Amino acid sequence: MDVKNIDWDKLDFSYKNMPYRYRAYWKDGEWLDGSMVTNNNIVLSESATSIHYGQQCFEGMKAQCSKEGDVLLFRPEENAKRFQNSARRLRMPAVSKEMFLNAVRSTVQANIEYVPPYGHGASMYIRPLLIGIGDNLGVKPAPEYLFTVFVVPVGPYFKEGFKPVKMKIELEYDRAAPQGTGDAKVGGNYSAGILPVEKAREEGYSEVIYLDAREKKYFEETGAANLFFVFKNGDLATPKSNAILPSITRKSIVEIARKDFDLNMEHRQVSIDELENIEEAGACGTAAVITPIGTIGYKGQDYNFYADGKEPGPITTKLYKQLTQTQVRDIEDTHGWTEKIGNRDK
Repeated sequence: MDVKNIDWDKLDFSYKNMPYRYRAYWKDGEWLDGSMVTNNNIVLSESATSIHYGQQCFEGMKAQCSKEGDVLLFRPEENAKRFQNSARRLRMPAVSKEMFLNAVRSTVQANIEYVPPYGHGASMYIRPLLIGIGDNLGVKPAPEYLFTVFVVPVGPYFKEGFKPVKMKIELEYDRAAPQGTGDAKVGGNYSAGILPVEKAREEGYSEVIYLDAREKKYFEETGAANLFFVFKNGDLATPKSNAILPSITRKSIVEIARKDFDLNMEHRQVSIDELENIEEAGACGTAAVITPIGTIGYKGQDYNFYADGKEPGPITTKLYKQLTQTQVRDIEDTHGWTEKIGNRDK
């Protein structure tokens, strides 16, 4: 992909082959030294546990440019910790924080000219990935592992950008079991949602929202993002469950709401019975950032929120601006969340 031919304003959220990616292998009980490689293909044994038994986990991060061309990461140590937790849940060797951060920084720096310039609504998506490899037939941990990091310049995850989308509450399918892998970032949680999302899109919705698998009573998350709600009394809440992925974006929104704006933001179970009391709703995650939810469909009825679901609500907008401006240092990063790893123009 020639950087000179990229239209930064028209980037979509799709894979693009970049010049370099990081690779490191675990064998005989230890991680071997990693390196940059140019080949984007991975050769696997046909019996690899990542293929047969889903023994793999991944992360989603972004690098963005400031007005000065500084390339910034956002809370990368939080991704390193979550990556370790996911690995432990699937009985894989954890990647140390130092190794993880070095791999992420090195991969971005090696492809720095592909970080979208400031002001185009685009970013460089970073995908760390850990998979079980080597010969294996039974359901047990793999004999070897591959840790890789690749990057892709992308536009918005939802093509609508910061505009309200329609989502549908999913009642036929579950995302994750209460004691399953819902709180780990593993591929099986996402593959389970492909069919429900396709069905929802055929009905005119952008995504599905899952309720808890046990009672079908409490909000959990969408297929690819956490949720937050603004109620008519001005209170805010994010759903609480041990089956929800602990989103770093959601964690940041909670801190912004409480510390920057002194809002009453709770982390609690949110019942479907509260649907009629919702004034604003949003999906939040690395890829989605904050996406306003204008409409939620439930049992054949559409519930519209602020401005009849046609405009983002004021609190959602305020949170979005504060988060995105902090990420590129348009405003002072009072939380200490951003890390400069280079300059795109030098």
